[in-house]
Amino acid sequence: MNDLYRTIEGPSEGQFRDRGSRFLGFAFPVDHENDIQQRIAELKRHYHDARHHCYAWRLGADMEQYRVGDDGEPSGTAGKPILGQIRSRELTQILVVVVRYFGGTLLGTGGLANAYRSAASDALDRAAIVERKVESRLQLEFNYSSMNKVMKVIRDYQAEIETQQFDTECSIVVHIWNRNLERVLDLVTRIEGCRASLLT
Repeated sequence: MNDLYRTIEGPSEGQFRDRGSRFLGFAFPVDHENDIQQRIAELKRHYHDARHHCYAWRLGADMEQYRVGDDGEPSGTAGKPILGQIRSRELTQILVVVVRYFGGTLLGTGGLANAYRSAASDALDRAAIVERKVESRLQLEFNYSSMNKVMKVIRDYQAEIETQQFDTECSIVVHIWNRNLERVLDLVTRIEGCRASLLT
């Protein structure tokens, strides 16, 4: 199970020019496909006069979810070269969009692929690459009398609390680094009356 992945810290921009055509590169850290659709829609609104808005994205710590879009360019000349730049840096949880303003001269398939690759590369070169922890969401339900023991495990393993509800019956949802998940599950299930369940 992967417990770390590489992504970018924040949005970044780059560009490339060839024979009058301008290629504007935009890279964004993203968490879900909804974020991706929103970012692409924002760029289409902002650069509504551009000819093409091509993209590639990759999600998941296993890096198996990805998609490319050529937006009217010849198949394989835009999205694939952009994805190649994401892959070469081993990044995930990322979207890269390249916006093209046509300059009047056809670049050919080789020229297009090079331009989209170069604009994506420039945007990624300007981004700060960071390593993030892969975490699981865990719900803990326990009696009020067990709270101190449960909270000690949460503190010891630096779990981030998402929600908590304390009453006679208590419930907490925490984010646990996958590296510590097995150990935390073992410890909390030893606490009398404590039930743990993994959430999606």
